[in-house]
Amino acid sequence: MAGELHGKRVAILAADGVERVELEQPRQALQDAGAATELLSLHDGEIQARDHDLEAAGTFPVDVLVKSASVDDYDALLLPGGTVNPDQLRVDAAAVGFVRDFMATGKPVASICHGPWTLIEAGVAAGRTLTSYPSIRTDLRNAGANVVDEEVARDGNLITSRSPDDLPAFCAAIVDLFSQAAQPARAGGGA
Repeated sequence: MAGELHGKRVAILAADGVERVELEQPRQALQDAGAATELLSLHDGEIQARDHDLEAAGTFPVDVLVKSASVDDYDALLLPGGTVNPDQLRVDAAAVGFVRDFMATGKPVASICHGPWTLIEAGVAAGRTLTSYPSIRTDLRNAGANVVDEEVARDGNLITSRSPDDLPAFCAAIVDLFSQAAQPARAGGGA
């Protein structure tokens, strides 16, 4: 798989409270396949990661503020979960706008666990087949999504997964989907 994402630039949108493994493992899979990734967030510095929402699990350095980011600079978008992370993103106008604008491009988007909360807030869940952590499936249904209980649900340019237990299948699916993205975004990129 190495190199199949060479030249692709992936935005990872996350905030404090992100579930560490849901950011770390997909990012590593993308980088191993040759993608450049950048962490977009709500504030400068670092975001605090969590383990099972409760335990502190270190930090991740922020590369770009979402309010300064352009969807044109990225080939794909990753929305990790954790309960607190998407709860913060869905009340931030810049983050919600970025997700809405990204979905409108038709470029690939992937979200895991509680990450689809941001898709709901962006108004892009209706009519889509999605999966998520069990506790937000009612929210997805109320937003007009067709909810399934599968380790990976793919609906066109959108992939969703349920939980950290699904990370192996999720990581393989996002590398596959992101490799199908059109021409790479502008040159450059982060780690």
